[in-house]
Amino acid sequence: MQKVDLDSMSIDDLAVLRDQASEKLADKIAARQRELAAEMEKLSALSKTAKAIAPKKDLKDIKDALKPQDAPKPQDAPKHQMAKPAQADKAA
Repeated sequence: MQKVDLDSMSIDDLAVLRDQASEKLADKIAARQRELAAEMEKLSALSKTAKAIAPKKDLKDIKDALKPQDAPKPQDAPKHQMAKPAQADKAA
């Protein structure tokens, strides 16, 4: 990109440059919005396909499996998994 000496430009030239930059920016934003809209449509179509393939019960099971679960409480753990407290040295 060509370097521009903004200090040496007249106010009119700076205004033209600002307008050109604004137009170019608006064009790029519009192009990006079109790209994102097309991606959203693709994702929406995939989402509809996934919902049609997977029964609701399965989706619920999947959502439930993905939810964070609380740590099991010691009384909930099987007895063979519960750790016994360490015994202190009798010499101490």
